[in-house]
Amino acid sequence: MAEADARTGTPNGLRGVLAPLALAQFICSFAGSNMNVMINDISTDLDTTVQGVQITITIFLLVMAALMIPGGKLTDRYGRKRCFLAGLTVYGVGALLSAAAPGLGVLILGNSILEGVGTALLIPPVYILTTLLFTDMASRARAFGTIMALGGVGAAAGPLIGGLITSAVGWRAAFVFQALVIAVIILLSRRIEDPLPPDPARPFDTGGAVLSAVGLILLVMGILAADDNVWLMAGLLVLGALVLLWFFRWVRAKERAGEEPLLSTSLFRNRTSNLGLVTQNIQWLLLMGTSFTVAAYLQVVRGYDAIRTGVVFTAATLGLLATSLAAERLAQRFTQRALIMTGFVVTIAGVALLLALVSGSPDAWAFAPGLLLIGLGLGVMLTPSVNVVQSSFPEERQGEISGLSRSVSNLGSSLGTAVAGTILVAGLTTRAYGAAMLTLAVLGLAGLAAAALLPRGRTPDTAAARSRVRRAGRAARVPGPPLTSTGSAAPTGRCGRGPR
Repeated sequence: MAEADARTGTPNGLRGVLAPLALAQFICSFAGSNMNVMINDISTDLDTTVQGVQITITIFLLVMAALMIPGGKLTDRYGRKRCFLAGLTVYGVGALLSAAAPGLGVLILGNSILEGVGTALLIPPVYILTTLLFTDMASRARAFGTIMALGGVGAAAGPLIGGLITSAVGWRAAFVFQALVIAVIILLSRRIEDPLPPDPARPFDTGGAVLSAVGLILLVMGILAADDNVWLMAGLLVLGALVLLWFFRWVRAKERAGEEPLLSTSLFRNRTSNLGLVTQNIQWLLLMGTSFTVAAYLQVVRGYDAIRTGVVFTAATLGLLATSLAAERLAQRFTQRALIMTGFVVTIAGVALLLALVSGSPDAWAFAPGLLLIGLGLGVMLTPSVNVVQSSFPEERQGEISGLSRSVSNLGSSLGTAVAGTILVAGLTTRAYGAAMLTLAVLGLAGLAAAALLPRGRTPDTAAARSRVRRAGRAARVPGPPLTSTGSAAPTGRCGRGPR
């Protein structure tokens, strides 16, 4: 009965299955932003600089982005629940190591590397399991809405929660808090049942995984080098672009040879999905870029402590929570395009307010109106952007597009911290703060332009059509072939493996 509840989206199913999945997304998003309010504390305790903390945060976000697609592929081979639990374990070890870090190097190992790898392993199963377990589109939409809402709230509330913990106990306690939440998720995960068996014979494109990861790392490291050495920045950016070009040629070669690549190029032939991915990337870029820039400015330039900085971010958290909770009702009344465009307009207005009000007022609460608008805007458009991308593909490709979607979002997070943070760290003045926020506003306009190009009507829901066919078949008691890990019918034959 519990499984039936989960599949139909009843409250019991939501409590038993959705809780650990949504909580996992929350803690990973929280980890990406809570360090923003610990800049002064970590810098002093570990004898490092603001740039050192920025690099730690950026590498964490970058490791997530670089390994998210390979992490999604491993779920087919080793099973979704097994990868989920393995990721939680690695993440927990990284959190405890970070809490005991004697220097910046160990903090980077624990927070940036181990927590980043753990996140890349556990996040793809969150979205694949949600797709598989919640088969009717109404419950699936609610499930994705809940997961995205907790992810956004985790990122927005990270500074507040991190500030409270840092002020009351110390910055190391924030990592202990993460480890405790991970332990709770592992306990709750006992209720999750993987609906499909793993396929140990499934091939894994190791070469593609290495090339894609190296290319992304070089690009972001190039941005981080902008304030130190312009020639080094240019060299890293060019080298990163060449490695990514090599990656796409590698993928095309494997496809022509009839082999399974890390990422199918056919995913990029859908114009609607491509535009949706652009909006996702820029949304998380705005969220994490604003979070780091405002937090660093408050602490380093204005001298605020962690708790005072965290309290300022309450406005963004409340705004994001309010519109995220209303996502389902808004989706029933407005098209995805209208919601995404509205979200960008409101977010850009929030950035403009941060520039206008803060420059003329020494009061910390001058940040509140702008942060509130940014939270409201992001909450309006986070879920619709995911829906646009996911609904552009049939059900048998949901696992693959989920991995790409999460990778693009996390790449946006790392770029936000790298781009805006690098501009701010180069000067650490009010003028540098203004330049960083202005850059984010311009990128927001690029996101708005991409949203304006989305189809005006409601996005076709091919996955819904397939779900209706499957439910009709179950109702008629017609036996069917086994399913692949992404929910498609697998052809009978050798190993029962699905399409490559």
